[in-house]
Amino acid sequence: MIKLEKLTKYYPSKLGKQYIFNDVTFEIPSGHNIGILGSNGAGKSTLFRLLAGSEYPNRGKVVTDLSLSWPVALTTGIHAQMTGRENTRFIGKINGVADLAAFEQRVKAFAELGNKYDLPVSTYSSGMKPRLAFACSIAIDFDVYLIDEVTSVGDANFRRKAKEALLERSEKANVIMVSHEMDEIRQFCDSAIVLHKGELTFYNDLEQGIAEYQAL
Repeated sequence: MIKLEKLTKYYPSKLGKQYIFNDVTFEIPSGHNIGILGSNGAGKSTLFRLLAGSEYPNRGKVVTDLSLSWPVALTTGIHAQMTGRENTRFIGKINGVADLAAFEQRVKAFAELGNKYDLPVSTYSSGMKPRLAFACSIAIDFDVYLIDEVTSVGDANFRRKAKEALLERSEKANVIMVSHEMDEIRQFCDSAIVLHKGELTFYNDLEQGIAEYQAL
Protein backbone atom coordinates (compact mmCIF):
# COMPACT_ATOMS: atom_id res chain seq x y z
CA MET A 1 0.00 0.00 0.00
CA ILE A 2 1.20 3.52 -0.87
CA LYS A 3 -1.10 6.32 0.23
CA LEU A 4 -1.01 10.10 0.03
CA GLU A 5 -2.73 11.49 3.11
CA LYS A 6 -3.94 15.11 2.89
CA LEU A 7 -0.76 15.86 0.97
CA THR A 8 0.09 19.44 0.06
CA LYS A 9 3.14 20.49 -1.91
CA TYR A 10 3.89 23.98 -3.15
CA TYR A 11 6.88 26.03 -4.19
CA PRO A 12 7.28 29.70 -3.26
CA SER A 13 7.45 32.29 -6.02
CA LYS A 14 7.18 36.04 -6.51
CA LEU A 15 3.50 35.48 -7.29
CA GLY A 16 2.93 33.52 -4.09
CA LYS A 17 2.70 29.81 -3.42
CA GLN A 18 2.58 27.68 -6.56
CA TYR A 19 0.63 24.56 -5.57
CA ILE A 20 1.41 21.21 -7.19
CA PHE A 21 -0.86 19.26 -4.82
CA ASN A 22 -3.32 20.72 -2.34
CA ASP A 23 -4.79 18.48 0.37
CA VAL A 24 -4.70 15.38 -1.83
CA THR A 25 -5.69 11.97 -0.45
CA PHE A 26 -5.10 9.12 -2.86
CA GLU A 27 -4.13 5.44 -2.61
CA ILE A 28 -1.87 3.99 -5.29
CA PRO A 29 -3.24 0.50 -5.99
CA SER A 30 -0.94 -2.39 -5.09
CA GLY A 31 -0.02 -5.18 -7.49
CA HIS A 32 0.28 -2.96 -10.56
CA ASN A 33 3.10 -1.67 -12.73
CA ILE A 34 2.08 1.95 -13.09
CA GLY A 35 3.04 4.66 -15.55
CA ILE A 36 2.82 8.23 -14.23
CA LEU A 37 1.43 10.41 -17.03
CA GLY A 38 0.76 14.13 -17.23
CA SER A 39 1.50 17.30 -19.14
CA ASN A 40 4.68 19.27 -18.50
CA GLY A 41 4.36 20.94 -15.12
CA ALA A 42 1.58 18.61 -13.93
CA GLY A 43 3.71 17.34 -11.05
CA LYS A 44 5.07 13.99 -12.25
CA SER A 45 8.62 14.60 -11.07
CA THR A 46 7.40 16.18 -7.83
CA LEU A 47 5.22 13.17 -7.08
CA PHE A 48 8.14 10.89 -7.85
CA ARG A 49 10.44 12.76 -5.45
CA LEU A 50 7.78 12.68 -2.73
CA LEU A 51 7.37 8.92 -3.13
CA ALA A 52 11.14 8.46 -3.03
CA GLY A 53 11.50 10.61 0.08
CA SER A 54 13.97 12.96 -1.61
CA GLU A 55 11.46 15.80 -1.10
CA TYR A 56 8.97 16.36 1.69
CA PRO A 57 5.42 17.67 1.49
CA ASN A 58 4.56 21.02 3.06
CA ARG A 59 1.67 19.29 4.80
CA GLY A 60 0.37 15.76 4.95
CA LYS A 61 2.41 12.64 4.33
CA VAL A 62 3.17 9.62 2.18
CA VAL A 63 2.38 6.37 4.01
CA THR A 64 3.57 2.95 2.86
CA ASP A 65 4.28 -0.51 4.22
CA LEU A 66 6.40 -1.38 1.16
CA SER A 67 10.11 -0.99 0.46
CA LEU A 68 10.60 1.53 -2.35
CA SER A 69 13.80 2.02 -4.31
CA TRP A 70 15.24 5.44 -4.83
CA PRO A 71 14.61 6.64 -8.42
CA VAL A 72 16.50 4.08 -10.48
CA ALA A 73 19.54 5.49 -12.34
CA LEU A 74 19.41 8.90 -10.67
CA THR A 75 22.69 9.59 -8.89
CA THR A 76 21.15 11.19 -5.80
CA GLY A 77 22.90 9.64 -2.81
CA ILE A 78 26.08 8.73 -4.70
CA HIS A 79 29.01 10.48 -2.96
CA ALA A 80 31.62 11.88 -5.31
CA GLN A 81 34.57 11.54 -2.92
CA MET A 82 33.87 7.88 -2.18
CA THR A 83 34.86 5.09 -4.55
CA GLY A 84 32.30 3.01 -6.40
CA ARG A 85 32.92 0.16 -3.98
CA GLU A 86 32.57 2.40 -0.93
CA ASN A 87 29.32 3.83 -2.29
CA THR A 88 28.05 0.31 -2.94
CA ARG A 89 28.90 -0.86 0.58
CA PHE A 90 27.29 2.22 2.13
CA ILE A 91 24.10 1.77 0.09
CA GLY A 92 24.04 -1.93 0.94
CA LYS A 93 24.36 -1.24 4.66
CA ILE A 94 21.56 1.33 4.84
CA ASN A 95 19.28 -0.99 2.84
CA GLY A 96 19.93 -4.01 5.04
CA VAL A 97 21.89 -6.13 2.55
CA ALA A 98 23.15 -9.19 4.43
CA ASP A 99 26.05 -10.29 2.20
CA LEU A 100 27.87 -7.08 1.36
CA ALA A 101 30.78 -8.80 -0.40
CA ALA A 102 28.46 -10.58 -2.83
CA PHE A 103 26.47 -7.36 -3.30
CA GLU A 104 29.67 -5.47 -4.18
CA GLN A 105 30.59 -8.03 -6.83
CA ARG A 106 27.10 -8.01 -8.39
CA VAL A 107 27.16 -4.22 -8.63
CA LYS A 108 30.69 -4.14 -10.07
CA ALA A 109 29.83 -6.70 -12.75
CA PHE A 110 26.52 -5.10 -13.72
CA ALA A 111 27.82 -1.51 -13.79
CA GLU A 112 30.76 -2.53 -16.01
CA LEU A 113 33.15 -0.21 -14.16
CA GLY A 114 36.25 -2.41 -14.21
CA ASN A 115 39.16 -1.03 -12.18
CA LYS A 116 37.40 2.33 -11.83
CA TYR A 117 35.14 0.68 -9.25
CA ASP A 118 37.90 1.40 -6.73
CA LEU A 119 38.43 5.00 -7.81
CA PRO A 120 36.51 8.06 -6.49
CA VAL A 121 33.20 8.68 -8.25
CA SER A 122 34.43 12.24 -8.93
CA THR A 123 36.72 10.70 -11.60
CA TYR A 124 33.80 8.95 -13.38
CA SER A 125 32.37 10.01 -16.70
CA SER A 126 28.79 11.28 -16.82
CA GLY A 127 27.64 7.89 -18.08
CA MET A 128 29.38 5.88 -15.36
CA LYS A 129 27.63 7.50 -12.38
CA PRO A 130 24.07 6.48 -13.35
CA ARG A 131 25.34 2.99 -14.22
CA LEU A 132 26.65 2.64 -10.66
CA ALA A 133 23.38 3.97 -9.19
CA PHE A 134 21.30 1.69 -11.39
CA ALA A 135 23.41 -1.37 -10.54
CA CYS A 136 23.11 -0.68 -6.80
CA SER A 137 19.34 -0.36 -7.03
CA ILE A 138 18.66 -3.38 -9.23
CA ALA A 139 20.84 -5.60 -6.99
CA ILE A 140 18.53 -4.98 -3.99
CA ASP A 141 15.17 -6.73 -3.59
CA PHE A 142 12.67 -3.86 -3.30
CA ASP A 143 8.89 -4.26 -3.33
CA VAL A 144 8.57 -1.33 -5.74
CA TYR A 145 11.12 0.10 -8.16
CA LEU A 146 10.80 3.79 -8.98
CA ILE A 147 11.96 4.25 -12.57
CA ASP A 148 12.74 7.67 -14.03
CA GLU A 149 13.52 7.74 -17.75
CA VAL A 150 15.45 4.47 -17.94
CA THR A 151 16.36 5.26 -21.56
CA SER A 152 18.84 7.84 -20.23
CA VAL A 153 21.09 5.23 -18.59
CA GLY A 154 24.45 4.76 -20.31
CA ASP A 155 24.98 3.73 -23.91
CA ALA A 156 22.66 1.64 -26.09
CA ASN A 157 24.06 -1.69 -24.92
CA PHE A 158 23.75 -0.79 -21.26
CA ARG A 159 20.23 0.58 -21.75
CA ARG A 160 19.23 -2.72 -23.31
CA LYS A 161 20.72 -4.65 -20.39
CA ALA A 162 19.06 -2.27 -17.90
CA LYS A 163 15.65 -2.78 -19.50
CA GLU A 164 16.05 -6.54 -19.43
CA ALA A 165 16.99 -6.45 -15.74
CA LEU A 166 14.02 -4.23 -14.89
CA LEU A 167 11.61 -6.42 -16.83
CA GLU A 168 12.91 -9.41 -14.89
CA ARG A 169 12.44 -7.54 -11.61
CA SER A 170 8.92 -6.47 -12.59
CA GLU A 171 7.84 -10.11 -12.70
CA LYS A 172 8.31 -10.41 -8.92
CA ALA A 173 8.08 -6.79 -7.77
CA ASN A 174 6.22 -3.75 -9.07
CA VAL A 175 7.38 -0.64 -10.88
CA ILE A 176 6.21 2.96 -10.88
CA MET A 177 7.59 4.74 -13.93
CA VAL A 178 7.89 8.27 -15.24
CA SER A 179 8.70 8.46 -18.95
CA HIS A 180 7.83 10.62 -21.93
CA GLU A 181 8.13 7.58 -24.17
CA MET A 182 4.81 5.76 -24.52
CA ASP A 183 6.53 2.70 -25.99
CA GLU A 184 8.57 2.46 -22.81
CA ILE A 185 5.47 2.89 -20.64
CA ARG A 186 3.75 0.10 -22.60
CA GLN A 187 6.79 -2.14 -22.19
CA PHE A 188 6.89 -1.90 -18.40
CA CYS A 189 3.42 -0.90 -17.23
CA ASP A 190 -0.07 -2.40 -17.11
CA SER A 191 -1.91 0.64 -15.73
CA ALA A 192 -1.55 4.40 -15.37
CA ILE A 193 -2.03 7.35 -13.06
CA VAL A 194 -2.82 10.59 -14.89
CA LEU A 195 -1.98 13.88 -13.17
CA HIS A 196 -4.05 16.89 -14.17
CA LYS A 197 -4.60 20.14 -12.28
CA GLY A 198 -3.42 18.65 -9.01
CA GLU A 199 -5.70 15.60 -9.22
CA LEU A 200 -4.65 11.97 -9.63
CA THR A 201 -6.76 9.45 -11.54
CA PHE A 202 -5.94 5.75 -11.70
CA TYR A 203 -6.68 3.79 -14.89
CA ASN A 204 -6.60 0.02 -14.59
CA ASP A 205 -6.53 -0.12 -18.40
CA LEU A 206 -3.19 1.32 -19.55
CA GLU A 207 -4.42 2.25 -23.02
CA GLN A 208 -7.34 4.17 -21.55
CA GLY A 209 -4.93 6.07 -19.32
CA ILE A 210 -2.67 6.89 -22.27
CA ALA A 211 -5.67 8.07 -24.32
CA GLU A 212 -6.87 10.32 -21.47
CA TYR A 213 -3.36 11.76 -21.06
CA GLN A 214 -2.95 12.42 -24.79
CA ALA A 215 -6.34 14.16 -24.86
CA LEU A 216 -5.30 16.74 -22.26
